[in-house]
Amino acid sequence: MAGVARDGALDPYAQLKESIYLGDLQPGQHLVETPLAQTFRVSRTPIREALTRLEQDGLVVRTASGLVVRDRTPGEVLDIYEVRILLEAQAGRSAAERRTNNDVIALRQAHRRYVNATELDARGRVSANRNFHQVLWHATHQLALIDLLQRIEVQLGRFPLTTLSYEGRWEETVQEHAELVEAIEARAGDRAAEVAHRHFSGARDIRLKLWETEE
Repeated sequence: MAGVARDGALDPYAQLKESIYLGDLQPGQHLVETPLAQTFRVSRTPIREALTRLEQDGLVVRTASGLVVRDRTPGEVLDIYEVRILLEAQAGRSAAERRTNNDVIALRQAHRRYVNATELDARGRVSANRNFHQVLWHATHQLALIDLLQRIEVQLGRFPLTTLSYEGRWEETVQEHAELVEAIEARAGDRAAEVAHRHFSGARDIRLKLWETEE
């Protein structure tokens, strides 16, 4: 279960990261040790450690008034998307070349979970989407690539709900996920790379459209 440590206690780092990811903590919002320690019912030490890790992740920044949730400029996010597009294309290719039969089964299960996510449960769709791609990453059996993708995902974690809720995007991603599973199962590396590239290029393009609308 996300956000729960092995001893059953809440993990402040995981919980805070998830809250930032889902937009419960908004850009510019202050993160103060004492109130957070009271919320999580822990001492200030694990909160301080969690905030330090979030700062290292680039999700919070230190200002004159303390730590706040970081906002990103459109240019920064687009740069991150460009890197992710390249990495995800490589992940698709590597998964097709290195996958095991168990990986294919796991991908099919992850795809079914995504297809079954309901429109009324936006967070469920986000969770199912993340799960699908994480399963795909692990099918590459390349630890360095998985580590890079996890870091990139953290950087883009502020913007998951918006792209999936864009009109027609969810249906489009269902089809693209299915194409990825098919290509990986068939060991069609070039095809898997092309689908992954198209998939994340679509997310980037939607982000651009949303910024144009906001302006």
